[in-house]
Amino acid sequence: MAVTKEIVIERLKTVNGPDFTGNIVDLGLVSEIFIADSKVFFSITVPAARAQEMEPLRAAAERVVKAIPGVANAMVALTAEKKGGGMAAPVPPRAASQAAPPRSAPQAAPQRPAPQAPASHSHGKRGVPGIDAIIAVASGKGGVGKSTTAVNLALGLAANGLKVGVLDADIYGPSMPRLLNIHGRPQTVDGKVLKPMQNYGLKVMSMGFLVDEETPMIWRGPMVMSALTQMLREVEWGPLDVLVVDMPPGTGDAQLTMAQQVPLAGAVIVSTPQDLALIDARKGLNMFKKVDVPLLGIVENMSYFLAPDTGKRYDIFGHGGARREAERLGVTFLGEVPLEMGIRESSDAGAPVVASKPDGAEAKIYRDIASKVWERVQQERGAAEAAVPSIVFE
Repeated sequence: MAVTKEIVIERLKTVNGPDFTGNIVDLGLVSEIFIADSKVFFSITVPAARAQEMEPLRAAAERVVKAIPGVANAMVALTAEKKGGGMAAPVPPRAASQAAPPRSAPQAAPQRPAPQAPASHSHGKRGVPGIDAIIAVASGKGGVGKSTTAVNLALGLAANGLKVGVLDADIYGPSMPRLLNIHGRPQTVDGKVLKPMQNYGLKVMSMGFLVDEETPMIWRGPMVMSALTQMLREVEWGPLDVLVVDMPPGTGDAQLTMAQQVPLAGAVIVSTPQDLALIDARKGLNMFKKVDVPLLGIVENMSYFLAPDTGKRYDIFGHGGARREAERLGVTFLGEVPLEMGIRESSDAGAPVVASKPDGAEAKIYRDIASKVWERVQQERGAAEAAVPSIVFE
């Protein structure tokens, strides 16, 4: 039986609203419902001040949707906006707000809250079973070759003897299915936990495996955060020495979700040499600093071009900007990756250069970067352990 929005809405009408006043559909609390490949995605609006106590409501909604015949999975998020996110609910927003219990109305947030990064996130982060270290690969803007860098970094770590996984955290523009030439849908272990896809010795999970390549992901922040959390924590990853997370470009909800909820071993920033890219790279660096994520270093991608016929070097985007920025900020400079036709062609073909040409010059560059990254992870671990006070009994 095909799953439709109408069927989902009817089931959601059986879920009581806050304080058992009506149901979440008639109260206008349910966002637009998105269905892709038998998976259902939506969010529920609750008062910001009561979000934590509304977790049972979210779980109940997720449970009734998963029970619908034909539904493979459901992702339900809580959002703290004052009214629903666009579903054609039978009750208009004003009526819905009148139907809400009077004592909860003053507690609703007067405005949509902007993402705020607390001063420190070192406490309360829950690790992922089976994963020893998690590394984020990020950039301040798109188009700098971050995903290509992330996948070749992961392959470089694997070539150096580590067990490696890749999480494609770019919900809106997943690249890993194409970069790693992986097709099909992931299987489940027990109907709930997904088995990661695999190629070139890497375990991989991406939204690109769950929806068609041309399906647009029109999601709000809470939906993105919920999807990321499930792809991270409801996948049979382990055992892994390291999970490389290919972050979306910028400094938005996905980055904050990872930084605030996951004990990241550190972040690698990818930039090109020119000033405009470096301005955006600084934003990424500063965001990770503010949320207490160690900065493992900067990679300068598209650093230079070697003419294939003459071997002459051209600094098309300038040169050395990322190195100078790293020195200025006191961050490790991890290496320069050339603007090389073979890197682009192998990536487009789903055969990253570290896997397809492991003895080539470009593969060596990535393996050297991987070695420096792993060395920095160990240094940060040592510094963290040294900072923990020990109790000595005399």
